[in-house]
Amino acid sequence: MWIQPEEVLMAGALWVSERANPFFILQRRKGHGRGGGLSGLLVGTLDVVLDSSARVAPYRILLQTADSQIYWNVACGSSRKEITEHWDWLEANLLQTISIFDNDEDVITFVKGKISGIIAEENRLKQGEEQEEDCGKFREAELKMRRLFGMPEEEKLVNYYSCSYWKGRVPRQGWLYLSVNHLCFYSFLLGKEVTLVVQWTEVTQLEKNATLVFPESVRVSTRHTEHFFSMFLNINDTFKLMEQLATIAMRQLLDNEAFAADRSLPKPCKTLRNVSALKRDLDARAKNERYRMAFRLTQDERLDGHTDCTLWTPFAKMHVVGQLFISNNYICFNSREEDLCQLIIPLREVSIVEKADSSSVLPCPVSISTKNKMNFLFANLKDRDFLVQRISDFLQRTPDSSWGDTSPLSLIGHSASSSAPLSSGSESVHRGRHYHPGLPTASHGLLQLYHQDAPEDLGPKAMKEKMKEEAWNIHFSEFGRGVCMYRTSRTRDLVLNGIPERLRGELWLLFSGAQNEMATHPGYYGDLVEQAMGLCSLATEEIERDLHRSMPEHRAFQNETGIAALRRVLTAYAHRNPGIGYCQAMNIVTSVLLLYCPEEEAFWLLVALCERMLPDYYNTRVVGALVDQGVFEELTRAFLPLLYEHMQELGVISTISLSWFLTLFLSVMPFDSAVLLVDCFFYEGIKVTFQVALAVLHDNMDALLSCSDEGEAMTILGRYLDNVVNKQTVAPPIPHLHALLTSGDDPPPEIDIFELIKSSYEKFGSLRSDVIEQMRFKQRLKVIQSLEDTAKRSVVRAMMTESAFSIEELEELYCLFKSKHMTSCYWGSSSSAAERHDPSLPYLEQYRIDPAQFAQLFASLAPWVCGGHTSTLSARLFRLLDQNKDGLVNFKEFVTGLSGMYHGDMTEKLKLLYKLHLPPAVCPEEAESALEATHFFTEEEPQGEKGKDGGADSEEKKEEKVKDYRYYLRMWAKEKEPKTETIKDLPRMNQEQFIDLCKTLYNMFSEEPLEQQLYHSIATVASLLLRIGEVGKKFNNNNGGRKADDAPAAAAQAPPLQPQREEGPGEGGSGETQVCRALADAQLEPAAPDEETKDDDASLSSYSVVSSGSLQSEDIGDDAVLIGGGGGQRRGSVLDVDWSITFEQVLASLLTEPPLVDYFEKKRDFQNKMAASKAQRAVERQTSSASDHELAQHST
Repeated sequence: MWIQPEEVLMAGALWVSERANPFFILQRRKGHGRGGGLSGLLVGTLDVVLDSSARVAPYRILLQTADSQIYWNVACGSSRKEITEHWDWLEANLLQTISIFDNDEDVITFVKGKISGIIAEENRLKQGEEQEEDCGKFREAELKMRRLFGMPEEEKLVNYYSCSYWKGRVPRQGWLYLSVNHLCFYSFLLGKEVTLVVQWTEVTQLEKNATLVFPESVRVSTRHTEHFFSMFLNINDTFKLMEQLATIAMRQLLDNEAFAADRSLPKPCKTLRNVSALKRDLDARAKNERYRMAFRLTQDERLDGHTDCTLWTPFAKMHVVGQLFISNNYICFNSREEDLCQLIIPLREVSIVEKADSSSVLPCPVSISTKNKMNFLFANLKDRDFLVQRISDFLQRTPDSSWGDTSPLSLIGHSASSSAPLSSGSESVHRGRHYHPGLPTASHGLLQLYHQDAPEDLGPKAMKEKMKEEAWNIHFSEFGRGVCMYRTSRTRDLVLNGIPERLRGELWLLFSGAQNEMATHPGYYGDLVEQAMGLCSLATEEIERDLHRSMPEHRAFQNETGIAALRRVLTAYAHRNPGIGYCQAMNIVTSVLLLYCPEEEAFWLLVALCERMLPDYYNTRVVGALVDQGVFEELTRAFLPLLYEHMQELGVISTISLSWFLTLFLSVMPFDSAVLLVDCFFYEGIKVTFQVALAVLHDNMDALLSCSDEGEAMTILGRYLDNVVNKQTVAPPIPHLHALLTSGDDPPPEIDIFELIKSSYEKFGSLRSDVIEQMRFKQRLKVIQSLEDTAKRSVVRAMMTESAFSIEELEELYCLFKSKHMTSCYWGSSSSAAERHDPSLPYLEQYRIDPAQFAQLFASLAPWVCGGHTSTLSARLFRLLDQNKDGLVNFKEFVTGLSGMYHGDMTEKLKLLYKLHLPPAVCPEEAESALEATHFFTEEEPQGEKGKDGGADSEEKKEEKVKDYRYYLRMWAKEKEPKTETIKDLPRMNQEQFIDLCKTLYNMFSEEPLEQQLYHSIATVASLLLRIGEVGKKFNNNNGGRKADDAPAAAAQAPPLQPQREEGPGEGGSGETQVCRALADAQLEPAAPDEETKDDDASLSSYSVVSSGSLQSEDIGDDAVLIGGGGGQRRGSVLDVDWSITFEQVLASLLTEPPLVDYFEKKRDFQNKMAASKAQRAVERQTSSASDHELAQHST
């Protein structure tokens, strides 16, 4: 690459000059390439250890002048080819021009100006923005990574670090390269080279640990090996980046979505030293994720910046120290002291932002007023002017809220307020819609609908409920109400004491962040319901099946009002998120949401649950719940070690926890008690669920330790949870079905839910959300890789009966097939990987590959190597296997095709080869002319009919067409039955296809030990089959009633079509010549070649094409393809359209030649092919890292 000219004082140190002219010198770095002796080894080692090789390319070109001792570096290159191109350009374009300059300074000025102009033009033409943003040193490191490890340009380097890799007990100092899809390490010490490449999708464990053997190291585990890296300058930064990249890889395994760089990321003011654009992108993603989790914001929210400040809290009459966060739609504040104060201000609610008067008590204040008449005063802001300007910019982009002038609760009761003034005209408009504001559930929760007619309860429980409501009203008056409310430790205390029924829906919506999403998407739910209702899918079938199983004991779901609302919400969400669709347990959670919220609010709460608060819980494999199950086991080991060991022996933890987490205890605890846990969950998040689960185990520790089996432990926990009661509930008790089944004769004492929550905070309140997220990452790797292993075992088990490969071979094939699919996911393909992965299909059919990927696998694994014809054969086999014609082949189809080639008997192998030369394997474009293609497709069925109904007249045929219904029922039943194909079912082969088959066989035999015998045999068979076809044609033409299949018998008696020429002394033993004669007997007539001819001939480019009459056999080379008759114009000839043969004739003819029988019955070594395919990637890396200097020496 051209570089901005820079001075070099010592041109000879550490460099070897290879070319020179009066003005330029081409140099190679010592230690690069072959030779160099001890000094070369030392320079190479220093380059690796000191990172000189990342900064200094192995080749460079210097500009020199006769009178000056200073040199100018104008170009560098990572390969000899690249630097030679630059050298040739300089000699061709600059050397003559600068030779006429009188002054050396003019030469230097001219060359520097020319090189700078070239670089400017290159930068202007560059499409990749990342390359422009990345500094030169980083680009050099990326080029080095690609060269060392054989990576394509699509593979982007994120960062690289100096570290030691422990190989055995010896540390190897080198460089760790972290790219989007791979972890790579390279070391070169005194001639010893270490190269390591690990795909992130293969990582099963990633740990940072410190031991005596490996001080402060990172352990990277895969299914088969462990790798240790240490001696990092900043191990925390490296480990965080590794975690991010591994998480992205796990997401690829889950969703098959490739990593996409964030194009909207703002560019830095200046090029950051040694930080790539991708590293900035990933850092920004991590910050955004933390920000969204802390304030429960939507997935598209991006943090713009944050700064330290103080917030005036009117309720405490003090300034609280914390951080102010600004994003595109929100202003948020979090106190430095946990739980002291948190604030979320949506920009849609802001009316005024102004700079207040500064004073010594209140330096640099900013006042923010909302449309609901609330004021917030921030002070001690470092860059107040910039902050205010930034907020103003975001405010200008914020659309006007349609409910800005209404009360703080307008968002909650929007459906109710809009439904009040409905006229009769609007009612008629809404009547045809599935969801409209006139529905009872559009403005009220189901509980409110059923309690509105009940007489007012004045009992002690009702009074307690009213006192709770009053406490919340006092809190609202002091801390504000709605989305801009100050959230403090007092808010949490009120939540832990239970939210009153009337406020439950409002506060769930507020604390979950669902209110913000609903406010920014008015009308979205109604439109979604209209789109979704009436559509039929797997999700809707499952929803209908589970509707009446959702809280059947509650009277709200014992009638159509509740059932219909539940149907609409679940169907709308399944339509919104097809990736999740519907999962069992969603119906239970949604039915509880509908009890307290109107439909639209329940929908947005479900969105918050599935997509943010319980990530991946409700997908097809409940990955999130399995991850949290693993986290719970780890927490049990940390907090209750004795119980953990005993429970592991019984295998209880994994059994119990899944239902606890999936339904938030709603399915295992009485409803009135479980709903209080849901209150806490919406405020605190998942940590409450872990705390309560640990408290349940702790309370039952003694009983569980004395258990002898899993069933006993399950019974103890089930009875305990059944008797967790809410003594403060106002509603009549709802019978808990699980409790009725497990109550027994002697029920255990009742446990107060408030006491359980209180004890969970006292004993396990030290749990932190960030620690849980760290544990989730660790478990996610384990769970996803475990699920992948399960999928592999399922596929192998299913394929064992359908193929002759062993278990080990099938496992290796599956890994290879899947890696090909995953590679396309991040290195591009003709179709996106997400389109080719359908999780709803059986495991056998989930991963699919396109023709290009299939061609690569075919070339490396197929036993039939056909030289230049391999790609054609691969494309044909792909079309044959692609039964549904979607341009993709799944693993089952792939193994079926490969198994036929390796483990089929001779007949099966020949049948496959025969079918590869007929449609649909041969596409119409491959046919020589449209006439022949049409002839073949129309010829197929009449051939069989002629044999059976040759003498039938048209009247009888007409009568046969009139069939009764029984005939069609029989035909339909036959279609449904799996059809077993016999050799009789195979269509006939025409002359064009037969000659193509001969060509394929010729190519297949070209590398065999018994090559000459095979050529001789195929020539004999070809000659015989051509005559059989001719005889069959005559029989078909002359005797319509006789079967064409009688031709083989007649062929033995028939005279040759042409008198046999006497064989010359040089012609008798040559198989190629006999092929020529056989093909010459086809009596081809010359015709002009068309475009397809040229394309088809291109596949023979590695061979010489000669005419049979032009050379004696001893003159023909081993790589010659002999074309008879038309002087090398076989493909451009008009073939005999009446000529055809059957598969039985081909099989019978081949069986007469022992060499051909031996060839097709010979067992092929699949293991060698598989080993070669697996080693191919390593060979590519070695080739790419070998220096061009070595390659040049080998070639000379």
